[in-house]
Amino acid sequence: MPVRGIRGATTVSKNSKDDIIDAARELLTTMVEANDIDPEDVASAWFTTTIDLNAEFPAVAARQMGWTFVPLMCGHEMGVPGSLPLCLRILLHVNTEKGIHDVHHVYLRGARALRPDLGSSTHSTAR
Repeated sequence: MPVRGIRGATTVSKNSKDDIIDAARELLTTMVEANDIDPEDVASAWFTTTIDLNAEFPAVAARQMGWTFVPLMCGHEMGVPGSLPLCLRILLHVNTEKGIHDVHHVYLRGARALRPDLGSSTHSTAR
């Protein structure tokens, strides 16, 4: 079975534990629903934040959702001048038979501006 990468991004209202966990939970839940993912099929998940988000590890949201045995990793994105601030990203590695064009990448809130090129292949929710 192939492994597919599924991307998601959102923005966080402020650098607080609750806001980071809430945004990560919302993004992860939306990614799971948009792609009909069974957590048993998730090989690993990589969470990143911009350097202005450091009050909590976003992977805490996945643990709170019961992802006990999924390998999770957190890190910071490069601090590129002019990049989108307060941004949280998730990359899921999922064992799936879906083709590359059947995967729905999710961009919420202010992060919708990151990938306008994906058009209809992107599930984006206004917030």
